[in-house]
Amino acid sequence: MRVLLFSFCLLIAFTVFSQEKKLEKKLEKIYVKVLSFNILHGANTNGSFNLDTIANIIKNSDADFVSLQEVDFKTNRARKYDLTSELGYRTKMVSLFGRAIYYDGGEYGEGILSKYSFLSSRKVDLPYTRGNEPRTALEVTTVLTSGDTISFIGSHFDHLKDNTDRVMQAKEINKVFAKNKYPTIFSGDLNDVPNSKTINILENFWNSSYLKENIEYTYPSKNPTKKIDYVMFIPKRKWKVIKTKTICSTIASDHCAYLVTLELLK
Repeated sequence: MRVLLFSFCLLIAFTVFSQEKKLEKKLEKIYVKVLSFNILHGANTNGSFNLDTIANIIKNSDADFVSLQEVDFKTNRARKYDLTSELGYRTKMVSLFGRAIYYDGGEYGEGILSKYSFLSSRKVDLPYTRGNEPRTALEVTTVLTSGDTISFIGSHFDHLKDNTDRVMQAKEINKVFAKNKYPTIFSGDLNDVPNSKTINILENFWNSSYLKENIEYTYPSKNPTKKIDYVMFIPKRKWKVIKTKTICSTIASDHCAYLVTLELLK
């Protein structure tokens, strides 16, 4: 009887312990840090082409996901480097490149760095006016250590004064990613300012991380005067903005990096 009673008590204790652990895990907060960074094709603003300057900003940010814009893949001007892979190696992150155009003996487009491996990835070509530069969006889907599945998208919209292409690209982003089944983050250099037609179209669907009453400027990196780099997310009920920060190095790039910490809500 003593053995049976002891075993029964152990079973109860183990059950209570297991339930407490499950409750603790359920109550744990899940944070995701996102960095949007236009890297000026690795050139640096002084022409030094020092990739460690860029890599150190990424490492120091401790971002979980990084969207890279102005990324070269084995072009002559980038000394035949695959910039996304090189930065992935230097930051110990998983890397992915998506071509927008063939350029200068290689390719040019978007890059993603991640602390997590990918379940899937896709490249979405965005609409553009004939004669203008083609643009693309790059997406990865991954599983966090919490077991939650999310998607992350990086893009770089048209830069011309005429907003025709940017407006088309914003509408395409909304259309394509409205079908996403997982909580999704959209990040990149969108080449337009808050309350512009481009950003208003996006914000009809996406939730932005910046405070409209306290906008953090991201361009140029020396004495920035406007915001053109963004982190957005869907659905609103699944994400909470914890912190935003601009990281401005006048050497690494002509853009400030934009760092956002989000909480994925249960």
